[in-house]
Amino acid sequence: MLRILFDEPPRKSEGKLLKTMEIMERFASMLHGSISKGQDREHKMKKYEIWTLGLIVSLDELEQSQYAARKLADKVTSPSMESMSAEELLNYHRHVYFDKNAFIRLFALLDKLGTLMNELFDLHTERFKVHFSYFTVLRGMRQRNLHTRLGSGLEQLKEQYKEPMGRLRKRRNTEIHYMNSELQDDLQQSYSAYGELHRLENLKERCADLAQGMELIYGTLLLTFDYACNHMRKQI
Repeated sequence: MLRILFDEPPRKSEGKLLKTMEIMERFASMLHGSISKGQDREHKMKKYEIWTLGLIVSLDELEQSQYAARKLADKVTSPSMESMSAEELLNYHRHVYFDKNAFIRLFALLDKLGTLMNELFDLHTERFKVHFSYFTVLRGMRQRNLHTRLGSGLEQLKEQYKEPMGRLRKRRNTEIHYMNSELQDDLQQSYSAYGELHRLENLKERCADLAQGMELIYGTLLLTFDYACNHMRKQI
């Protein structure tokens, strides 16, 4: 959908994105088949199906936002906002919008996944923490030795991408709880360079963090839904 902003044809899913969507669609299809056979008397499978289809949409929206943020960052070359042309300034603000949209969506997707995992695998995380995140679910799996094969793989991914995810989490928390995340750099610079041109934040580094975040998302979804397919086969 957003490729139209760059005069490009619609995205053709391929690589990790395609593989991830296919395993999620396979799980949704398994659920739908069981529902059609009348095997969902408690309507849990229908809920899992709806949540899974919602996650597919969330992944699609996240990928589009991340792609747009990266493409727009490539159009920004000036060292400061004050030195930008009107067109470049517009591209910068567009980049900020899609970048922000992407890192917020990234954590939202993980938390939606955590909700699905919690119910599908009977983790009962809410008994220990009413409002929980994906990372709370993961920590609970490790501490209680539940679904250890899946948990081990997810923990490895979390550690592999710990540094970029830490930076993305800090930006997300700043955006949600304190101020516009892109103004954080302005605030820091103002202490030492009041009245001078403010250097632009490093857009390439931020895009690199988002790209690493996407790698975490793909790996996490692939592992979880492959495990979920095997888990569901044992239930039906």
